[in-house]
Amino acid sequence: METYGPEERALFEGAGTALYEELVTAGGLPAEDSRLTPGGQLYPALELLRTLGLTRLSSDSARWEAQDPGVVQSRVVSPLGQEGARLLKESSSWASAFGTLTQAWRKAPGSVATGPFTYLPADEIDPFLAALVAECEEEMLTAQPQAIHSTKVLPHVVLRDTALLERGARIRTLYQHSARRNTITRQYVAQVTERGSEMRTLDEFFNRMIVVDRRVAVIPSNETHRVALAVREPSVVAYLVDIFERSWERGRPFTSREASVMRDIASEQRSMTLRMLIEGHSDPVSAKRLGVSPRTYAGYISDLKEEFEAETRFQLGYKIGRLGITGRDDEDDEEEVPEA
Repeated sequence: METYGPEERALFEGAGTALYEELVTAGGLPAEDSRLTPGGQLYPALELLRTLGLTRLSSDSARWEAQDPGVVQSRVVSPLGQEGARLLKESSSWASAFGTLTQAWRKAPGSVATGPFTYLPADEIDPFLAALVAECEEEMLTAQPQAIHSTKVLPHVVLRDTALLERGARIRTLYQHSARRNTITRQYVAQVTERGSEMRTLDEFFNRMIVVDRRVAVIPSNETHRVALAVREPSVVAYLVDIFERSWERGRPFTSREASVMRDIASEQRSMTLRMLIEGHSDPVSAKRLGVSPRTYAGYISDLKEEFEAETRFQLGYKIGRLGITGRDDEDDEEEVPEA
């Protein structure tokens, strides 16, 4: 049974949909239309529609005519759902099979030879993480400063994390507030939260971190982000988990759209922008720490200029200094509240 992937769907959503709508509106298109012949602009889209059964030649082969999409939909969508269920089951079976080997490895006297710290070069990071997540039994904690930007990665990540959740494990992930505006990340969050995953966002910049079952943590190397460090030392892992938990408590639920939450997020991003200005960071550095593009960061600065009635950054900095603003004013106010 033929199935269709992301590339076919992208073609279908773009040129394919436009061509189908033109077929319906015009009551069909001539077969000799140069756009529809081999090598023509719309030929790939036409071939996809023909393969899907959404168009076919008229009885006299003179025109391409649209067909009922309701009849075609189940034939295309159902196999994808069946394949997804099969892959989830197969993934769970493989994880169980590897679990036996993992237990044997841990019990073997020679397994400690790897030591509490292992450096992973770039080409070994993804295979190591895949194996680590596959053997996760209880919980995976992740801190992701960057949003998901690749549509090609999305199905794999959703499938991997869904399989983990189906095994009864828990997933908690921290993103920066800026990830809320990323379409691909929102798609991922929507799919995994339906299955019990928890996602929150913070204003602060942080490094990427993954902790599995509170026994192994993977963090970037201090030397370069092309090298990762796997940490098995219990005291260090416990320390990293404690940092995560403290950040988690301050995070805002990713899926929340309550007005109070959105106001708090806007206030936190404004405060961090002020801190970046006060600390004198360059625009590229500041944008990275906020998790936004330089253009978006420039928009934040423009908003502050308008708010403080400043025409230049120098005037903005001067007025901020005159007012004694630190960028942590909300925190300072909380600390000054006397106990009842």
